[in-house]
Amino acid sequence: MPFFPFGSLQVVVHFTACWCMPSVAMNPFFEEVASSYKHILFLSVDVDEVKEVATRMEVKAMPTFLLMMGGARVDKLVGANPDEIRRRIGGFVHTVHGYKAI
Repeated sequence: MPFFPFGSLQVVVHFTACWCMPSVAMNPFFEEVASSYKHILFLSVDVDEVKEVATRMEVKAMPTFLLMMGGARVDKLVGANPDEIRRRIGGFVHTVHGYKAI
């Protein structure tokens, strides 16, 4: 299992809502991508359940995907575009160098 120095934890957040059909349609895709990257934390956040988080992260449309490292936003994607999301997550994965397996 990889070891990440403090502050370099990579997180991908899918902001979703049960009433948003494009967002719901992205759920299986998001799960598939998450299973491909075991060393990244993937989170789904229902904007109706945690409005304060969505507001703080300036989420105004669903689906919104945030790529974060060490608590800071690195990238933001709005909309249901699986190819673009996969491309950006792939690039995001390569931004952390030097982690070591233990």
